[in-house]
Amino acid sequence: MSFVYDLSDTQIFPSAISNETKSDESITDIMADINKKYRCVSSNQIHMKNVTVTFHNATIQAYLSNDSFSKEETRCMQDGPSPTVSPTTPHHSTSPPHPSPPHPSPPHPSPPHPSPSPVPEIPSSYTYTVSGTNGTCLLARMGLQLNVTYKKKDNTTMTRVFNINPNKTHVNGHCAPQQVTLDLQSESSTSLFFLFGMNASSSHFFLQEIQLNMTLPDAKDPTFKATNNSLRALQATMGNSYKCNAEEQIWVTEAFSVNIFQVQIQAFQVEGDKFGSVEECQLDENNMLIPIAVGGALAGLVLIVLIAYLIGRKRSHAGYQTI
Repeated sequence: MSFVYDLSDTQIFPSAISNETKSDESITDIMADINKKYRCVSSNQIHMKNVTVTFHNATIQAYLSNDSFSKEETRCMQDGPSPTVSPTTPHHSTSPPHPSPPHPSPPHPSPPHPSPSPVPEIPSSYTYTVSGTNGTCLLARMGLQLNVTYKKKDNTTMTRVFNINPNKTHVNGHCAPQQVTLDLQSESSTSLFFLFGMNASSSHFFLQEIQLNMTLPDAKDPTFKATNNSLRALQATMGNSYKCNAEEQIWVTEAFSVNIFQVQIQAFQVEGDKFGSVEECQLDENNMLIPIAVGGALAGLVLIVLIAYLIGRKRSHAGYQTI
């Protein structure tokens, strides 16, 4: 995916110092079989260097055989496993089975898809704290889940999902004037590293880097490593906390992403070991619009019924006088 934006557009970028046209690009996990549509009800975030693109309730299809979406679909990983149809009980017959008619081959070969592992339960939230000589520099409450895609020893591609168990994880970190780190070392030889940076000119902190080192015994290369130091996620104003009740997925590389659940986080300026004022994520703000719209519609309906009742009652007394 490539995203191009023009900083000379003063309506969108009123305070931009530069007037350049810039572009960012990133590998995505948006894929589907030929003659199937890609379907993703959940929110899917694609993080580039300076841009985050969020898809909501997406339906995409390329190479259409007609002008409409196919009935069959490939669901995104964020929606979880697609429902499967239970096999029917076979009927015994004395006659040999009829050969199936040949099916037309698709116009393009379908790309191989990784074999998914069973998805574990949603990880429980845990509060992580990093302190230095000047007090607490990081306060984070979240549940963490890792999505790892790799080649097995038989050359098949496998996708596995791991939960970070805080009860079996050693927490470490470091406070510096411009950087804050959180290092999680689990008993299963998994090292997950977060680095938070800051933008002094805009007074914002953000997640800048994620590193993963882990051992996969069934992998062709048992040592799995992934890193990305150009992220811009979990961003909030200094002194405030970033909060998101919805699940967020941060893509680190093509083969590795992190699912973050029920996150609230604050870096650098943490007063009294407590979270500051909350800045809600865009996903939560969008989810709040639905109950507000439904509540407004119901209130309007009640008002219409009440007005209709009063008008009908007034008309029923027209032409009559009290004796």
